[in-house]
Amino acid sequence: MNTCIIPSGYRPPLHGYDMQRAIEFIKSSFQENLKFTLNLRRVSAPLFVDKNSGLNDNLNGVERPVSFDIPAVTGAEGEVVHSLAKWKRLALKRYGFYPGNGLYTDMNAIRRDESLDNIHSVYVDQWDWEKVITRDERNEDYLRYTVRSIVGAVCDTCDALRRAFPQLKVKLEREVSFITTQELEDLYPHLTPNERESAYMQDGHRTVFLMQIGKTLKSGQKHDGRAPDYDDWDLNGDILMWNEVLGRAFEISSMGIRVDEESLARQLELAGCRERRELPFHKMLLSGELPLTMGGGIGQSRLCMLMLGCCHIGEVQVSLWDQETQAVCAGAGIRLL
Repeated sequence: MNTCIIPSGYRPPLHGYDMQRAIEFIKSSFQENLKFTLNLRRVSAPLFVDKNSGLNDNLNGVERPVSFDIPAVTGAEGEVVHSLAKWKRLALKRYGFYPGNGLYTDMNAIRRDESLDNIHSVYVDQWDWEKVITRDERNEDYLRYTVRSIVGAVCDTCDALRRAFPQLKVKLEREVSFITTQELEDLYPHLTPNERESAYMQDGHRTVFLMQIGKTLKSGQKHDGRAPDYDDWDLNGDILMWNEVLGRAFEISSMGIRVDEESLARQLELAGCRERRELPFHKMLLSGELPLTMGGGIGQSRLCMLMLGCCHIGEVQVSLWDQETQAVCAGAGIRLL
């Protein structure tokens, strides 16, 4: 079901030309900060992959990728990517990256089955990044270090944005609170997963890394779904920041240390996806042919929304919206791009 909520008294922070200038500032500044912080190099990335390659992200396993035939390539069927989680790891091998450095790219996706609301669109734009690590770096300490580095890059960009546009007032918290999905369920057992996130952040934790997403909790439920063939469910998480305009927890990144041979085999069994072992990507990973990596995606429109203080993602990205959303936004003086 589509929903659109306009906070009481909300007014767009910028209009027209100034809004476009600010979006450009955020995107150009943040990618430079991220590149420097994580030692990344920009690469070109695909909009679609071969359906039979096993490279597309299956998300929660129910979302339908946009697919199409390619008459010029006999037998090929293309799928618009849901994310580049697996493609990036293969690219690191093909391009000869080594431990300590990595890649980043613009990822554009179509998620046709997405329900539309203030923060969700059928169009997804994010910085996808992936970095080669050593076996010794496959641990929680290194994951936490990387999360703090990314949060620092986000906050540096936000501070620079306020200097460039003094009328903007959003300030973000640099101090990261780390908590697992099980610890969060133990704190708020009667709330839904989304309600738990906001409740924890309302208790004073304005920037959070929520860890171990994809695992089944004591309640028998999962906090959220994660495909079994990229993140290690013991070494992953979401970066959440408090969104003052919407009064809620706000995910800006999903990331983690990627599966190795052992964790991939285990998670495929747990997810009932053992047949994926026969796909080309999975065969390479299980035989040790791919580098050990960590990586994630950082939402471009999400960051722009957060730093600018916008209440609807359509203020910072071009997409398609239902008539009710268009009418509600127009009535509140909000221009959807």
